Amino acid sequence: MLVKSKDKPVAWGPSQAIMSGELCPKELLALQGLLIMLISSPFLLPQESKDLYFSALLRYTRKMTNRTYIKNLGEKVGQEVTLAGWIDIRRDQGKMVFFDMRDMSGKIQCVTLPGSEGITVAKEMRPEWVVKVTGIVNKRPEKNVNKDLQNGDIELEVKNIEVLAQAETLPFDMSLDGYNLELTTELDHRALVLRQPKVQAVFKVQETIIDSFREFMKKNEFFEFQAPAIVPATAEGGAEVFPIDYFGKKAYLSQSPQLYKQIVMSAFERCFSVNKVFRAEPSSTTRHLTEVVCLDVEMGFIESWKDVRDMAEETVRFILNQVQTKNAAHLKLLNVELPTMIEKTPTLSLREVQKKIFEVYGRDVRGEKDTNPQDEREICEIIKKETGSDFVFIYGYPTRKKPFYVYPNPEEPEFNEGMDLICRGVEWLSGGRRINKYDQLQEHVKLWGLDPTKIAMFLEAFKYGVPPEGGFAFGAERLTMQMLNLKNIREASMFPRDMNRIDEKLSSDGY
Repeated sequence: MLVKSKDKPVAWGPSQAIMSGELCPKELLALQGLLIMLISSPFLLPQESKDLYFSALLRYTRKMTNRTYIKNLGEKVGQEVTLAGWIDIRRDQGKMVFFDMRDMSGKIQCVTLPGSEGITVAKEMRPEWVVKVTGIVNKRPEKNVNKDLQNGDIELEVKNIEVLAQAETLPFDMSLDGYNLELTTELDHRALVLRQPKVQAVFKVQETIIDSFREFMKKNEFFEFQAPAIVPATAEGGAEVFPIDYFGKKAYLSQSPQLYKQIVMSAFERCFSVNKVFRAEPSSTTRHLTEVVCLDVEMGFIESWKDVRDMAEETVRFILNQVQTKNAAHLKLLNVELPTMIEKTPTLSLREVQKKIFEVYGRDVRGEKDTNPQDEREICEIIKKETGSDFVFIYGYPTRKKPFYVYPNPEEPEFNEGMDLICRGVEWLSGGRRINKYDQLQEHVKLWGLDPTKIAMFLEAFKYGVPPEGGFAFGAERLTMQMLNLKNIREASMFPRDMNRIDEKLSSDGY
């Protein structure tokens, strides 16, 4: 392209390609690099050729950055704008063509009048075609205004349509009212159904949950770190881990960043992480996945486990408030009312929970080592009637039923200072106080039958002084599921993994 010609200037080919939008990103990047070389080496080409390249690049840049997002169209009434997005639906009305267009920020109704430059393309378009549309933003006639819709008072009068990509006929109805797939079919077509508004609403809420968690942690001076996914030992013991061949040695996928966040806490005092964790649970229930996003917190210099409880409560409260504010439209679309968190969430010991269940329902679970799903549903019903709260903290579980690092109650060592937050009958988070004294940790490692050499790094931190500490953790998918009243946790995972699915189904069982 950079050769002299009797008929064309030196830079004719690339500049024309740029101005017509024909260069792909890699070609454009290469051309930009060439420009830098030309600027630094003026002897290679005459100045007029370099000026032509500059002009072409500037024109191309302006062409690609003059796009208006649909959410901002209300500020552009009477102006010509260029939109880029997908066709949602097309409707022919006489000689006019109406279509709804969407981008990542919203939707707008577009109208193509007969005789306009874009009318021919408009008649050919189908749902999910990707287009660039130029037109005038107009106020809708008063009789056509819909105040319940985004941009319900304006529409785009189309002047020109450029097709960026065509789409095949959809295999099922993707419309807001017509979408009704079984979960298995939805997961089989995950790449497509992520475009459906209700599906998107779920993950918009999940995005706020994670962002709000991070924001609240930062406001409270917690340090963020990333825990490893490959570990030499399991944090909680048990067999529900994925072993991996690590260059001929045995290692595991992390089931929790617990030991690492305690190490980090010992250096930074307060820390949190947003990590993927893996659980080899051979289960196909509506509440279990093998890979989840875990939101973990650890904090030093606590007075008691109640400091951990209070921080957990305020974290959840902040998340709920942020979702209510930022995702009001998504909650309305999903017809969801968030759970109620009163000023002070009720807190009961496990034994108090069992006593209440016996008194109210006559079921005798007193003396059981843990709660079961029915217990959790019933205690939430009791607390809701008594206080109006959808939440309840339960603490004081048997020490040997929890991991080795959980702090035993000094007055009743057979019970620990761990706690769970239950909402609407389902556990939202777990946490509590941890053992911070080295000798006591060593004793628990032996009692739990763990190999101290496999957690030597963890133990070393406590050998050299760690303050009284504790923390908590919850799963982003579990929280999303419960907050939005979803029936299955797979609806709250963009690409769910379980024993029967890794993108595609692995067996005829499950979802």
